[in-house]
Amino acid sequence: MAKTKKQSKEGKVTTIKLLEETKLRIEKLREHKRESYDDILRKILYVLNLARDNPEKAKRVLERISDLRQRMIDEEKEQKEELAKADERE
Repeated sequence: MAKTKKQSKEGKVTTIKLLEETKLRIEKLREHKRESYDDILRKILYVLNLARDNPEKAKRVLERISDLRQRMIDEEKEQKEELAKADERE
């Protein structure tokens, strides 16, 4: 059976409304550019559930997310700087 636009491997897809501020806060948990909102929200739920049973492990997960996010930001900054230098040479 072919998948329709409304389905993914994991089931039906839905739309939710978010305030712009909420969207921006969710994006701050993005570890890489192509990470979907579904991935990010699942990660949030995982950390919340983990925090109940193992707060120290949850803290380590959040630190890892922070490190990966910083690395992504640094790489994007480097790419922009390299593009700007390339434009100056032209």
